[in-house]
Amino acid sequence: MVLLLVLALTVWALDQLSKQWALASFVQGEAEPFLGRILQFTLVFNPGAAFSLGTSFTPVLTVIMASVSIAIVVASTRVRSSWWAMSLGFLLGGALGNLTDRLFRPPGFAHGHVVDFLMLPNFPVFNVADSFITTAAACLMVAAFKDIPFAGGSRAHSEEVDHA
Repeated sequence: MVLLLVLALTVWALDQLSKQWALASFVQGEAEPFLGRILQFTLVFNPGAAFSLGTSFTPVLTVIMASVSIAIVVASTRVRSSWWAMSLGFLLGGALGNLTDRLFRPPGFAHGHVVDFLMLPNFPVFNVADSFITTAAACLMVAAFKDIPFAGGSRAHSEEVDHA
């Protein structure tokens, strides 16, 4: 649980600090090359979900993010696997990063727009929180594929102990 919460706090802080930096450094809609065309910075305010979907449902997205965050905190008391703790820490930190924007950024409480500023070719503009949410999704897929149990250890080992 400690690992999960430390990672979540770290991801949230990195996300919020990077957004503050982007707000102070870039003009909305103007691309600033960083690694040529591979990675550019461009400031965008996103009222929707991933890929700017659901732009008219910002309050609903806010409730969903808050619910997911609460569910992860509740589940964290049962996590014994460091893999799951890392994955859920990344997910919680990313969700809280974007939730913070939804709650406290203009145009108002629960209607706030998420600050995005990282741009790759042929891909929507995103932020640090989005990167960690995507990383968490990949880690959770690995956990499912490798059958890593939520409470730690391996399923085979758990079954051997149960039969002993």
